[in-house]
This record gives sequence, C-alpha cells and structure tokens, in this order.
Amino acid sequence: MCGIAGAFDLQGRREFPTSRLLAMTAAIAHRGPEDEQVHIEPGVALGARRLAIVDLAGGRQPLSNEDGTVWVAQNGEIFEYPELQQELIARGHTLSTRCDTELWVHLYEDLGQGMFAKTRGQFAVSLWDRKERTLILGRDRVGICPLYYAEVDGWLIWGSEIKAILASGMIDARPDRKGIDVFFNTFCASTSRTFFEGIKIIPPGRYLVVRDGRIAMKQYWDLDFPDAGQERRLSDPTPLIDELEHLMRQAVERRLRGDVPVVSYISGGLDSTVVLGLSSRERGYAVPSFTIGLNRAGPDERSQAAESAEALGSKLTMVTMDRTDIINAYPELIRAAEGPVMDSSAACLMQLAKAVHQQGYKVALTGEGADEALAGYPWFKTQQIRQKLINRFGTGIPSAIRNMVVGSMRGNPAHLPTRYATQGFRTAQQDVYDLMAQARSFVYSGDMWNHLGSYSVYEDLGIDHDRFKHWAPLNQSLYVGYKVMLAGLLLHGKGDRVAMNSSVEGRYPLLDDDVIAFCASIAPEYKLKGLTDKWILRQVAARTLPKKIANRPKTMFRASRSEAFFDKGRPAWVDQLLSRESLAKTGYFDPDGVIRERQALAGRLRFTPRRIIMDLSLTCVAATQLWHHTFFGGGLCDLPSWSPERVSPAAHPTLNGSSTHRETLSTRN
Repeated sequence: MCGIAGAFDLQGRREFPTSRLLAMTAAIAHRGPEDEQVHIEPGVALGARRLAIVDLAGGRQPLSNEDGTVWVAQNGEIFEYPELQQELIARGHTLSTRCDTELWVHLYEDLGQGMFAKTRGQFAVSLWDRKERTLILGRDRVGICPLYYAEVDGWLIWGSEIKAILASGMIDARPDRKGIDVFFNTFCASTSRTFFEGIKIIPPGRYLVVRDGRIAMKQYWDLDFPDAGQERRLSDPTPLIDELEHLMRQAVERRLRGDVPVVSYISGGLDSTVVLGLSSRERGYAVPSFTIGLNRAGPDERSQAAESAEALGSKLTMVTMDRTDIINAYPELIRAAEGPVMDSSAACLMQLAKAVHQQGYKVALTGEGADEALAGYPWFKTQQIRQKLINRFGTGIPSAIRNMVVGSMRGNPAHLPTRYATQGFRTAQQDVYDLMAQARSFVYSGDMWNHLGSYSVYEDLGIDHDRFKHWAPLNQSLYVGYKVMLAGLLLHGKGDRVAMNSSVEGRYPLLDDDVIAFCASIAPEYKLKGLTDKWILRQVAARTLPKKIANRPKTMFRASRSEAFFDKGRPAWVDQLLSRESLAKTGYFDPDGVIRERQALAGRLRFTPRRIIMDLSLTCVAATQLWHHTFFGGGLCDLPSWSPERVSPAAHPTLNGSSTHRETLSTRN
C-alpha cells in the first residue's frame, strides 16, 4: 500500500502550490516511507508516498500512459495484475513497468469508467485524464483502502488520510457531531461521513467523477443476496465445500503475490488459522506468524495461537500487552485512526503491526471478513434463538425479554432510535444499537442534542430497501454488518489505519470478491447451522487443520476497556480529559452525567446490560475527548496535540520537469 494526495481546480487551471502538495504527502509519510513523487500541471496535482511491494525498482508513481495524457496514483493493490498485464499487452498496450498501478491508465483507455468492474483488489485510486480534463477518485468494493476529500476555495483536495487534507492548510479542523453520533450508536466510524465537518469519505464501492467544476458520486458495486428461498442448496453440500476451498486457495495465492515476503496474523480462532494454513500450503513452507497475548487484559488466546502455529510449523512472534500497555498506546491509536475508537483491541493490533515492521516485513495476511460473510458474531445466534421463540410462542416472549433489557437502562425513551436501519426489518445488531443509543441519554449534553436535532444515523447507511426486503433475515443482518462494522471498525480503526501507521499492508483473503460472492449466494444454514457459526468454513478447515482447531468456538478478540481507562493506575490524562473543565470545553457531554456514570462504574455494578453499556459509553466519551484534544489544538490534558509539518520545496531535489509541469521528488529512507 501507499498514500496518495492531490488537488483539482474546480474553477479553472490554477497551479497548485508544490509546497502545499508536499505538506500533504509529508503528513502521510508513514504510509509510504520509501519513495515520494508528485505530478503537477495546470489545474491538477497528484502526489504519492510509496511502500514498495510490486516492482520495487520500477513502480514509482504517479504513472502515466504511453503519451502522458492519463496519470494515476494508487494506494493498494490490484491482485490479478499478472493476468491483466498479459491481456493489455495482447491488446497492443505498451507497459513500462511491472507495477499493478500502471494498469489503471491502460484499463481506463480501453474501458473508461468501466475499469472499476474489471479491477479486483484493495485500492484507493486517483486518475487524471488531461484530454477530457476529468478526474476520477475511486475506492475498492468493501472499503479496505480509505480515501477522503473536501471542497475549499474552488479546489477539490483529497488524501488517503484526513491528515493530508488538514496539512494542506486550506481547511480548518471542525468537529462533525453527526459523525460522533454514529460512533455512539454503532461504536464504529461512519462509512459515508467523517468526524470532521466539511471532510468527506468516498464510501466503499463508489467513485467520484469530477469534470467542468461538477462532482458526481457513482456506485459500481454493492453486496447482493438472492431472494429468500432462492439461495444455493444441495442435498449433499460437498460440492459447495469444494468450491469454497478452491476460492479460498485462489484468494490466498493472489494475496501472496508481490516482490516481498508475506507473514500472517494468527489468533486462537478459526479464520486466521485457516488463512495461515492455506498460505503455508501455497508457499510450500510455513509462513511466519504474529499474535497478541494479553496479561489480565481480556481473553488470552496465547496457548491456542501457539498450538495452531506449532501444528502448522510456523515461527510465531508473540506481542504481549497488559492494561497499562493498552492505555498508553491509546493516544497514538487515536492519532492514527483520526477519530475516536472504542475497541481497545485496535491498540493491540497497532502494536502487532509495529512488530511486523521491526522484523522487516511489509505485508501481513489476516482472517478478517469471515464473521461478516458467515455469521460469526454472537448476535447472529441471538437472532436465531429469537426467531425460534417467535415461531413457537409468537412475539410476546422475545418482546418481553427485549423490553426488560432495554428498560434496565432507565434512559430517556425519546433518545431511542425513531426507526430501524432497515425500515421495519429488525436485524441481529439492532438490540446492541438500541442499548448504545439509549446510553447517550446518560452522557450527551443538551447542546449536543440541539446540534443533532432530528438526525438519525440510519439516514447514512444507504440501504436499498427494495432489494433488502426480499432477502432472508440472516442475510439482511450480514448486509448491515458489511455496511457498518466491517468498513467502519474492522477495516478502519483495526485495519488500514493501525497497520499503515507502521508501514504494513494488511491483506484479507476472506474479503476476496469471489469469496464474498460465493458466501452471499449460499443458503443461510451453511453459514449458521443451528448455533454453529461459519459451518461451511469449518468443513474447509477440517481439510487443512487438526480437528480440535477446526472446531474451536468463536472467540471475539477483545481487550480491556473500562479496566484500562478507569482502574487505579490509569494515566493522569484520563482524568484530565474527563474533568468538568475539559468536558465543558468540548461541549459534547454533560459533566454531571459523565461523573455520575463514572461513580456508578467504580461501584462495581453487577454484570448487567447497564454495566456493559456504561463500560462502552464511558470508553466512547474518553476516546472522543482524546480525539478532540489531539486534532483541535489540545488544551484538554497534558498530552501533545497533532499538527502538520511545514514542508518547503527547497528541501526536496527536483529531478526533472516538462512542459506539463511535472516534478518528480524522491526521498528514499
């Protein structure tokens, strides 16, 4: 992966200052510490920081087509690049590199905007067509690679991270309270807005077309399921198991491609262990593995991970963390994620990526995506149980249980969601979201409620209800999982941002396009069979792994939250962030409410829904306060705040220029 940034003049052909572009790329230098180049011509500027993985010597970008009329900078990978290169050469194109980034300009020449339907991988891409004076900014199907943009002073500016946009000096950091509200409803970042007012994100599966001063958002992909009852079913599911095994082996092979060695993350669970087993089989030797161990800081899977690594012959590196390590890593985590993060296991994964980088690796495979495709989370089982109760007793008992749980919160009913994300179809996640939404009653300030008005986070999900209503209930829930948790947490705060913070590219075989399509097509009972999650994946695993590993129950990797933030021994900055003075400065939260909840949490309530949600909501408050301090000038605690470096063009040697005002800047580290 790399980092990209740039600017396009919506009003004419002004030249973007080189110093601004260099400041933008400098702000994301961690994404590409090995090379830096920019392409500048009247009206447009493209910049790239490179993490060299494919064609180490020749793949410097931005890259152009044969006559220099189409330019591209990419973050990420097109995994089928060897096959596409041969296709393009056969059609008469001349390729100057082996790098997958160059494919974009030639695919665009042949297919125009249809290039996105042809490209499979993980990417954020900026492409400039000089003849048509058209800019295209696009993002991969499920949202692995981020891409942000903003309009200011007649310019469209973009970057792989918000830091790049802020570093332009053209836009001031302002909080978006609706983005914060998404976080407090779903514990995830939004996939259609950011935490910063005026800075937008291109949603997964979409691209922008910018021409004649107009910006159009277009969608080229969305997850789809068959109508209920039309899913693939066989009296003997063996052919389906065979097909999934083939697709997964193919997905792993694609993600082992490149000119650098690849390692694998592993936990005590099934998904990452299957990926490690398949990658080792494909490589012909045991791929090195990395895992996290927790010392009294959450469920510890060290013994299971070690057992799996030993069974596969993999050399295992273990990074061990306790509560102190987790809380001490949080300021860096928030700076990397550019928003509040509730899931403290993201801090652990950030440290894991550091260990990968320290050992000289750039690429790590992970098992992310199986739980979304094949119903791995506990709420899917809860939904299954609820449906069985409804089938046997009607809606009375499930409704009574839900009302008892929600009622135990004693929040303000006015602050519950006014409608479901799915307009009447209750998905598996909704109980958790309702509890999170009600918890806002305890901590939001009156000013926060006034700013939100009638806003509902479900307005931003972009669900096509005409399609959605025809799917099986489990598939409806899986779709919401892809829309919310996968892109908004697992690929954001726990994925790209924490990995690229240490110049490590995460790759996800279970998010391969063909694997996703297959899993969407099969009947729900192959995903969740009774209360056995990921049933069909377990059948594939049994062919690769020892039986006791293939049959391990799902364990969510979860590190301590409230224990890290609120136990004795916590750093002083936690109390500073949650002081009356700091809470009043940001204005998001009611100081009396937060203090009251902290006192109740310290009283060690029983393990109840109220206790769980209090834990979550107070962690969200602390993380939001820390984010505000980091990006809005500090002043809330003794920690440093973030500000971009100021970069002078004189600090970079200009290697060449041309009539198109191209400047190539190189800073090899």
